Amino acid sequence: MNTLHKRDYSSRQAFCAWLDESLGRRLLKAEQAELEKILPDLFGYHLVQLGAVRRGTDLLSSSCIWHRIVLEAEVWPEAQSPSLLSRIDALPFANATVDGIILPHVLEYEAAPHQVLREAQRVLVPYGTLAILGFNPWSFWGLWRFILCRRGSMPWCGRFYSLTRIQDWLALLGFKTVELRYFLFRPPLRQPRLMRRLRFLEEVGRRWYPFFAGSYLVVAKKQVMRLNPIDPLWREEESLNMPALAEPTTRERCRD
Repeated sequence: MNTLHKRDYSSRQAFCAWLDESLGRRLLKAEQAELEKILPDLFGYHLVQLGAVRRGTDLLSSSCIWHRIVLEAEVWPEAQSPSLLSRIDALPFANATVDGIILPHVLEYEAAPHQVLREAQRVLVPYGTLAILGFNPWSFWGLWRFILCRRGSMPWCGRFYSLTRIQDWLALLGFKTVELRYFLFRPPLRQPRLMRRLRFLEEVGRRWYPFFAGSYLVVAKKQVMRLNPIDPLWREEESLNMPALAEPTTRERCRD
């Protein structure tokens, strides 16, 4: 196995282990609540989650799509059991066969995030849905990462991508962003009592400064280029070769 891919897998395994901590559980709870607001509106036959999360968590439970797949490269005791083993940057699906894809913090810990998005674009059906969960670098969480990233601890060792960058990548691949959701405005503190006192920041943040949320959910649709029909050339030639009709003239009155 490629050394680069091994590093990606170990990072995601460590991230799954972190999700079992108090701060990670708080993140998962908030993200599941946000997904429950969009998944019931998705329809189709196949819904795929790329990347596992903490064991015992089902991010796709609110979806009405019957066939739901959790795809991961390996099986870890810290993570939910995947229903399909595969590399995330080389999906085992045919073109245009998947109706919806969920990416829960996959791009932060992938060496080739562009390739992951290209694969998602390839396998999605026209107007299929792509939902991306990510950390916002312009937030309290981003500040914590700036301070702690050199320690190599989770989740701060990942690359936090701004919403602007994610949307630019999606636009280049032919996606249209249809919804943005922001949440987790409190700093990532481990003290439950202090976190309860700062609960008001959630309401204030949603109303006044949503772009400073610790985490975001991007919902995008795969667009399909429509070609305008061109009339056949023979129609144009036929219209040019038709004889001109004489204009009607006023009939003269007969004289006696």
